[in-house]
Amino acid sequence: MIIKTEALTKHYQVGSEKVEALKGITFSVERGEFISIMGPSGSGKTTLMNIIGCLDTPTNGTYFLNNKPVSELTDDELAHIRNDEIGFVFQSFHLLARNSALENVMLPLKYAGENKKNAIIRSNEALDKVGLSDRSSHSPSELSGGQQQRVAIARALVNKPSILFADEPTGNLDSKTGEDVMNLFKELNDNGQTIILITHEDSIAQQSKRIITIMDGLIKSDIKE
Repeated sequence: MIIKTEALTKHYQVGSEKVEALKGITFSVERGEFISIMGPSGSGKTTLMNIIGCLDTPTNGTYFLNNKPVSELTDDELAHIRNDEIGFVFQSFHLLARNSALENVMLPLKYAGENKKNAIIRSNEALDKVGLSDRSSHSPSELSGGQQQRVAIARALVNKPSILFADEPTGNLDSKTGEDVMNLFKELNDNGQTIILITHEDSIAQQSKRIITIMDGLIKSDIKE
């Protein structure tokens, strides 16, 4: 089991008002699953992703990642997990405009202290995995939206993460390009990559193998293929 949560809650204070974003979320994820977490804006799905992606902490409850309670990890251990164990793909591609596709993919390896020769080899392998080995020297402005998202996916994969999180990854793409990106996720999952996708679109969620629907900070349904 790669993820296990027990009664996760998250409360925010907005002025004098307490907002309950999560009201007790319990679920688990097995290695190799492809899951969509679905819900409308304000349902709590992005808050949940931020917590299980180690970008935020719950108010109450327990989160185990690879059987380790995350609340007991040091800052250094959390930084290692965020760089090596978890890959993120966002709706906005977050590519550095002046860097080539290869240089953008190399960034996590640079932060991890990898030597340049190995970083280039691994980054080229990641670009090949997403079908962009022939675009490695191109800057983001020379790439289509779909190609930019593929570069972002390669960057998320370069450290061979345990989990790939994708937050509305097709939100800035036309339907055909979005379909291509979803086919890439399915191919990656077929090769063993654990993927958790956040979406509000039913047509996107239906392409995963398990759909967890969140409403008002609670799991409304959890349906496997």
